[in-house]
Amino acid sequence: MTMHLAQLNIGRLVAPTDDPRVKDFMDNLDFINGLGKSMPGFVWMMEGSGEPGTGNTEAKIDGDPQFVANMTVWEDVESLERFVWGTVHRKFYERREEWFEILGGMHFVMWWVPAGHEPTLDAALERLAARERDGDSDAAFGWDWLRAAQMHKTHGCRPSAA
Repeated sequence: MTMHLAQLNIGRLVAPTDDPRVKDFMDNLDFINGLGKSMPGFVWMMEGSGEPGTGNTEAKIDGDPQFVANMTVWEDVESLERFVWGTVHRKFYERREEWFEILGGMHFVMWWVPAGHEPTLDAALERLAARERDGDSDAAFGWDWLRAAQMHKTHGCRPSAA
């Protein structure tokens, strides 16, 4: 069975989506999401309202309008890695502290899914909780768990649980 790599990244914006403090982030959502969708190895992305500039911000966590999620599926580790660390996405990742609160727990998880599977946000949040509770495992992991992942080690990824 062919397996693909799913990832969930959550964050709580420092301000509502229409606030000037997160304007740069919101103004670039469509660009960054579009870039990801055009990358070799991209399979699927959880979509938002479809309104320009809103990205996935309608996928609320616990009903909190400032808690946003990004979930994608990729053919393999290398494809996701190339997008995250080898494109302009990395510049936005490096600015995350301008736009997002520092969380007290895990904010990122990856796991394998059968080809063609589109995970739900609830199922992904369960994976995130499992990683926070149990650490990295075959069911829920971060970059260091994947032997094939190398770019995060040399492209400025600071290990963080928040």
